[in-house]
Amino acid sequence: MKPIWIVDDDQSIRFVLEKALLREQLPTRSFSNSRDVLAALSTSADDEGPQILVSDIRMPGGSGLELLEKVKVKFPGLPVIIMTAFSDLDSAVSAFQGGAFEYLPKPFDLPKAVELIRRAVEESQREEVNEERMAEAPEMLGQAPAMQDVFRAIGRLSQSNVTVLITGESGSGKELVARALHKHSPRASGPFVAINTAAIPKDLLESELFGHERGAFTGAQTMRRGRFEQADGGTLFLDEIGDMPFELQTRLLRVLSDGHFYRVGGHSAVKANVRVIAATHQDLEQRVKEGVFREDLFHRLNVIRLRLPALRERKEDVAPLTRHFLQQSAKQLGVEPKRISDAALVWLEGFGFPGNVRQLENLCHWLTVMAPAQLIEPKDLPPEVGVGKADAAPKAAVPISIAPAAAEVPVALEAAPALPVPSLVGIAGSAVDVLQGWEDGLEGEAIALLGSGRLDVWDALTKRFESRLILAALASTKGRRIEAAHKLGIGRNTITRKIQELGLE
Repeated sequence: MKPIWIVDDDQSIRFVLEKALLREQLPTRSFSNSRDVLAALSTSADDEGPQILVSDIRMPGGSGLELLEKVKVKFPGLPVIIMTAFSDLDSAVSAFQGGAFEYLPKPFDLPKAVELIRRAVEESQREEVNEERMAEAPEMLGQAPAMQDVFRAIGRLSQSNVTVLITGESGSGKELVARALHKHSPRASGPFVAINTAAIPKDLLESELFGHERGAFTGAQTMRRGRFEQADGGTLFLDEIGDMPFELQTRLLRVLSDGHFYRVGGHSAVKANVRVIAATHQDLEQRVKEGVFREDLFHRLNVIRLRLPALRERKEDVAPLTRHFLQQSAKQLGVEPKRISDAALVWLEGFGFPGNVRQLENLCHWLTVMAPAQLIEPKDLPPEVGVGKADAAPKAAVPISIAPAAAEVPVALEAAPALPVPSLVGIAGSAVDVLQGWEDGLEGEAIALLGSGRLDVWDALTKRFESRLILAALASTKGRRIEAAHKLGIGRNTITRKIQELGLE
């Protein structure tokens, strides 16, 4: 991990922050003035620069605001935290116009300072992941005519800043299309900021979008820029726009109309130069008729509409996508890529994929971890694909029997890809039968070990269970430990310790 750079002419401040951050296993590098920082930045390689810059606002030889302005020219995505005395708060607030992440008023509470820096680190790492995806992700794969229409539309929109509405089922790749529209637009050098409006609690969504002023609500101890300000000069992707609360739709309409908005608790209008791309899996026309989505906002968003086809509508793309995801998974896990037989591909092409491309990608991660041989055969595929019996014919998998809650299938696959039964929706049998089969297998293994006279059965089975669970979580997050820990519901330190204890490095 790259270090946190601390800039302050007060040696005691530098010392206290260094020790506190080192206790959190966060590396640091300190400077007493802004000149040394700029000199170090000019000679540092990209992988040697700072993860976060924490700077005092008043220093001899150049202020923190001047340093912020110069740093943002070369490193626009670098989070900068400004430290300031109470009397400097006005100038600190003005620093947000220059792109500061947050300000830290002096004298500060050390645990709160560390918490703020930790939050900035997490934000920085998310941005690095997004940039890595943008840089390394290949062009979208698709030979089907419906996908070729999407590619042509992206090409026609490449020199436009017009608002785009992307529709399609969950998991069909709407964010990938949004990133392609940004990448091939005049705003490609600006930030791409994505937010899922359905994943953020209603009470927090307004602050996430528009930011808030200090004291705007309980817990708002500092001013915070929202996603619109973060995306200034670039693109803001609003995913699942159909689930946006009705009262917030009015505020969004105002921004789309004139580019101005107010932070929560603010009294001064903020101008944002942002291109908005929205996406939804819902029928917005129907939502308008039901009175839960504003008709004027719908027409404002629906300037250009791109419909993304479901994977079952582009079966000719299943084979190349499967091979691509298997190669990708192997690279991420540092293992030899697995191959898939034609017979197994027939099974996959006959499956409906209610979770679309995302479900296929997760399935390939699962196969990379769980398939016993280098060549994947139909018997190696997980139960939700329909291979319930070794002697079944591929055609048996085509008339798929999905439970009424079919929309929940991709969630089930994403949530538990580590076990031989990663989905609660059975195709060869019911959900109860599937789960009972896994539990019976565990019970049988335990009985066999207990009968052998071993005295470490608990540890032996627990280690095997935890190993499979962690490997599957890492596969589903492409090796990102913090995200894997979050999905498993455990702490960052816990997953790191378990990986070491279980020899999974």
